[in-house]
Amino acid sequence: MIDANEILKKVRKIEIKTKGLSKHIFSGEYSSAFKGKGMSFSEVRDYQYGDDVRNIDWNVTARTGNTSVKVFEEERELTVVFLVDLSKSSYFGTGKQFKSELMAEISAVLAFSAMNNNDKVGAIFFSDRIEKYVPPKKGKKHVLRIIRELLYMETEGTGTDIALALEYLNNVQKKRSIVFLMSDFMAQGYENALNIASRKHDIVGMHLFDKTEQSLPSVGIVRVQDAETGKFMELDTNSKSVRKKYEDWYTDNYNYFTTNFSRRGLDVLSLPTDEDYVKAMLKFFKKRGR
Repeated sequence: MIDANEILKKVRKIEIKTKGLSKHIFSGEYSSAFKGKGMSFSEVRDYQYGDDVRNIDWNVTARTGNTSVKVFEEERELTVVFLVDLSKSSYFGTGKQFKSELMAEISAVLAFSAMNNNDKVGAIFFSDRIEKYVPPKKGKKHVLRIIRELLYMETEGTGTDIALALEYLNNVQKKRSIVFLMSDFMAQGYENALNIASRKHDIVGMHLFDKTEQSLPSVGIVRVQDAETGKFMELDTNSKSVRKKYEDWYTDNYNYFTTNFSRRGLDVLSLPTDEDYVKAMLKFFKKRGR
């Protein structure tokens, strides 16, 4: 059982670090990158020269005989949802922190930035099942709850099912949202679910990884355990074919991730556990803002 004081101490430490970042560094960048991305239906009016033909309301046009278009307005209040992979592979890291701890820090930065802009924040934690859904709300207390859950949630699942998480998102989140999907993306089979979810939500793929996962070191025969399946196996890491097979598997999963996101015009960001994420996120925000 984890000591309650230790939990509060760690949550407080992350709050102090990330709240300052979100207030003094990320707040303006967040606003320019995401404000105005959410649009809600306002009214229908007659078509005018220069209107986007994709906004034509064919039902009203057929009923009235006049070409009509839908008018949308910027949503002043956005909803941010963290879709976080807490499978067993997220509790890995050979540097200064685990992938799960990096997810918690990044979520905190984004959550406090959203809070400063009066946006709602929610979260869906998943593995090979939906572990927990935290409905979007406002306020510091709510943000701290999400951080606490991220750090100390005891998950039931072990594997990764990104398709399930995206399907659940569509079912519970009816309003268009900014969705940060955080995972090491060591899984496939979510192409169709991503296609459907991306039509409704603005999804950002955040690839968090440990650099030692990219290739196997040549250290002889080692007994390893798959964190997500629990299966033990012996690997001859001196074998070039074994190392290549592993590297191909890792690269194939990464390429699947980037290809499927780019095909749908979705942003992606890769963040290693042993580097400072601040510069990478600032660069990402500025790019989106432009």
